[in-house]
Amino acid sequence: MFKRWSRTLRLAAIGFGFWFVPAVWAAHVNPQTLNTRKPKSTRLNETQRTRRRLRHFAHARTTVHSPVAHSPITHRAAPAAHATLTRASVSTRRRSYRERFFVSSFAEGTSEGDITQGEDAVVRQAAIDALGNMNGTVVAIEPTTGRVLAMVNQKLALSSGAQPCSTIKLSVALAALSEGLVSRDTEVPLGGRSRMNLTEALAHSNNAYFEQLGRKLGFEKVAYYAHQFGLGELAGYDIPGEQLGIYPDEVLPQKLGGVGKMCSYGEGISMTPLQLGALVSAIANGGTLYYLQHPTTPEEIADFQPRIKRQLDIAPLIPEISDGMAGAVQYGTARRLGLNFNEEEILGKTGTCSHDGTRFGWFASYANTNVGRIVVVVFLEGGRPTFGPRAAEIAGLMYRNLYDHNFFIAGASGSTESVSQQP
Repeated sequence: MFKRWSRTLRLAAIGFGFWFVPAVWAAHVNPQTLNTRKPKSTRLNETQRTRRRLRHFAHARTTVHSPVAHSPITHRAAPAAHATLTRASVSTRRRSYRERFFVSSFAEGTSEGDITQGEDAVVRQAAIDALGNMNGTVVAIEPTTGRVLAMVNQKLALSSGAQPCSTIKLSVALAALSEGLVSRDTEVPLGGRSRMNLTEALAHSNNAYFEQLGRKLGFEKVAYYAHQFGLGELAGYDIPGEQLGIYPDEVLPQKLGGVGKMCSYGEGISMTPLQLGALVSAIANGGTLYYLQHPTTPEEIADFQPRIKRQLDIAPLIPEISDGMAGAVQYGTARRLGLNFNEEEILGKTGTCSHDGTRFGWFASYANTNVGRIVVVVFLEGGRPTFGPRAAEIAGLMYRNLYDHNFFIAGASGSTESVSQQP
């Protein structure tokens, strides 16, 4: 009985071997040898199962086309070439979605035609040297009086403005603080486990944080405070050629981002350098929103009198945003300013965005010194070299030039005497 079962098992094993070996051999056949001619003595007779598997392998080899030669290349024949082509295709797709800009970031002679008789000569030259050949404008303001000390490239400075980008966050932050929605240490959830407070959000210009504030405030409150801070109205008092920015009467459509995008990117808003300068001047002086005045003759300088537009109830809120504005310069989006100047404390806010093929770069700041304060607004427009950190770098150059000309030393001649007046 045992012998009979042993003989049966041996026969079954032999039969299984004849069936299994060809299949295993077929699974390990190198496809590159299939089309190689062999001597008749080594010719193989594949089983039907093996032929089906080979047809399956042949069908599975996909073919790609080279974008250059348009010749078929199989994975089997050229895997490295296929990988290269795949990467090239992805790179091509990425390039096709890159934003295109049609305005140059560089220009010459932008200050030609400026009216300069009533400006501070030291401040103006510092601004011209800092701006260099960048396509932009620099506005310097005495925050305790609203006097424009220098305005380089007045044609651009007095234009209808541009999207404020992330500099709109200053207005939104003051609105949220005024409504008691947050303090500088209040952590706002941004999704998942991410949370951030106002200081970090200003320093790093976090869009999600300010979108949250905008949605919580609602458009009516956001717009109300924006108008209180001078947006949507002329910033200057009888400045020839000044144009009006735009603050919309209705919220941005939800499909374009709604009030969130208005509060993070300034979408749908047009702000002028003078409007931003007036707002930052109010922050620097403790809450007085002055009409900006640009004297054009020595007589106008001699007869200069500050003109108050309105008193803003923001004095208790200024310390709440000061840490964030200082953080932007020390470790945040404006840290490139420190490449050129770090002798005095500078507080500021950057902004970068684009619209219709033009990129904008903003930086609004003030020097917080023991002998006085000066507000500097840099606005750039152009292509890829234009962005907020570059505007901050230009402001750093200007502060450096002023410092080297003893502008921040008490008792120095020129406009330092007037700048050193405190509210």
